[in-house]
Amino acid sequence: MKIKLEENFRKWTALFISIILYFFIHEGAHLIYAILTNTFKQINFVGIGIQVDISRDKISDYQLGIFCFLGPVATIITAYVLVYAKNIFLKIKSNWLRAISFYTTIAFLIIDPLYLGFGYRFVGGGDMNGIKLIFSEFWTSFIFSIILIINTVIIFNSIIKAYSKAYKLANNKRKIIE
Repeated sequence: MKIKLEENFRKWTALFISIILYFFIHEGAHLIYAILTNTFKQINFVGIGIQVDISRDKISDYQLGIFCFLGPVATIITAYVLVYAKNIFLKIKSNWLRAISFYTTIAFLIIDPLYLGFGYRFVGGGDMNGIKLIFSEFWTSFIFSIILIINTVIIFNSIIKAYSKAYKLANNKRKIIE
């Protein structure tokens, strides 16, 4: 019973931290660009997320497109860095830190491709509203759908297998010690 509670706590806190890290990277990219273009207005807390607000009258359509595109690009690049570095995370002795890296990698691989592939249609557009000012909405959605498929294959063929193996090894070591 105690082990199950520890596992659930580890999973839920790791998932929560991965979502915070996602917002930090995604919205952080927006924030840096807004500061560099002197258009930053405020940070809004919206539902369960955050949003960087800019002075729209101080920014061109092209700059708005770049502003909206940088968040997803930052998270996808970070996702691929996490995939590349997974062997480093797999060596971490802490199951909790390993869980954070696992959920963060999956979140970064999935959220923006899922959203820009087709999810934006159901929630008001978000970043796609700005991205389509500089890129075709159809092609942006198509490309992010392809990225979603590729990332899903990466998750099932690499991430889940590697982390599952690491957890089994850690659990076997713990059983031997007990």
